[in-house]
Amino acid sequence: KGSTYADEGTTAHKLAEIKLRRNLTVCNSDKRETLDKELEQVKQDQYYNTEMEHAVSEYVEQVTERFMEAKARSGDAQILLEERIDLSEWAPESFGTCDVVIISEGVLEVIDLKYGQGVPVSAEGNPQIRLYGLGAWNEYNYLYDFSEVRLTIMQPRRDNISTEVLPINDLLDWAENVVKPAAQLALAGEGDFNPGDHCKWCLVKANCKARADKNMEPLSYQFKDPALLTIEEISAILFIADQLQSWAKDVQKFAYDQALAGVVIPQWKLVEGRSNRVIRDEKAAKEALLAAEFSLDRIVKPQELLGISELEKKHGKKTIALALKDLIIKPPGKPTLVPETDRRPQINSVENDFADIEMEDLL
Repeated sequence: KGSTYADEGTTAHKLAEIKLRRNLTVCNSDKRETLDKELEQVKQDQYYNTEMEHAVSEYVEQVTERFMEAKARSGDAQILLEERIDLSEWAPESFGTCDVVIISEGVLEVIDLKYGQGVPVSAEGNPQIRLYGLGAWNEYNYLYDFSEVRLTIMQPRRDNISTEVLPINDLLDWAENVVKPAAQLALAGEGDFNPGDHCKWCLVKANCKARADKNMEPLSYQFKDPALLTIEEISAILFIADQLQSWAKDVQKFAYDQALAGVVIPQWKLVEGRSNRVIRDEKAAKEALLAAEFSLDRIVKPQELLGISELEKKHGKKTIALALKDLIIKPPGKPTLVPETDRRPQINSVENDFADIEMEDLL
C-alpha cells in the first residue's frame, strides 16, 4: 500500500538520478538532450516543488563532491546510479537497489538518499545501509581491492549527513555472523519477533499479534498512579510509551479504514463527526459585508510574513539564509525527556542549576 510520502520520495529519487546523470554527461550531446527532456517531465510531477528542487540539488552537490574526492584518490574511479544488488549469498532471494555507488582503489562508498523529513537517521550500525554496502561489495570487488567501505545516509531536508566507515573484513564478518543466521531463521519460519520503533514501516503494523502483545505489557501495572510506581518502573514504561501511542493510532486507523470498507467492528459504529461552519463563497461574502457597511480592515486579515519553513519551501534554504542572515535565530528548545543513548547533550534541571550555590552567596 503506497502513501503520499512514498510517492514524494519516488519523485525526489527520480529527480536526483536525472540531475546526477546530467552532470556526468557531455554537454551538447544527444544523451544530455534526452536527460533535459526527462528533467522537464519530472518537473511536471504533482509532488515536484521548489523545496524538492533545492533539497535534491543540495544532495546532488554532496554526491558530486564525494565523487570528485574519489577521482582524486583514484583516476579510474567510477560512480554508478540506481544499481541493483544481489544479497543471495547471505540472504537467499534478497535484492536491493543502491542510490549511488562510488568505487575507487581501496574505497567503496554507498550513498543512500532519504528525502523524508522525519527523524534524523544515523548510518552507524544501520542494517539497511550495511546491506547496501554488502551488496555493492559483492558486485564490484572483482574490480578493485577494497580495504574499507563508507556508508553514507543523506537527508537534505533534515540537514543530516551520517557516515559509517568500516574495514571490509568487519562488514563481511557482520554478514556471516549476523545476516546469514537471521536469514536462515526467517526462511525456516523460525526466530523471534522483535517489535520496536521499526514497526512503523511494516505493512501489518496495525494487526500484528507480536506487536500487540508487546504493547499490552504495560497493563501489568494495573494503571497504578505514577506517583506509586518506582523510578525504575517508570523508566521501563517510558521506553515503550511512544511505541504504545503509535500502536494505538495504527490500530484506530486500521479499524476506521475497515469500517469505511464495510467491515463490522463489534461494539463500534461509524457516525457523522463534528464539523465547523464555513463560508461557501468568500467573494460573495466579502461583497455582502461591505454592502452592510463593514469596514475592510474589520473583515479581512492583514498580510503577514510567511514563517521560515514556508519561505524556505518557496525559495530554498540557502537563498533565505543569505537574505535574512542574523535575523534568523534558534531559541533553546523546550526540555524533552529522552533515553540516555540520545546524542544530544544533557541539560541541567532547575534544581541542578542551583546545586552549587551556597546560602552565603545569596546573602
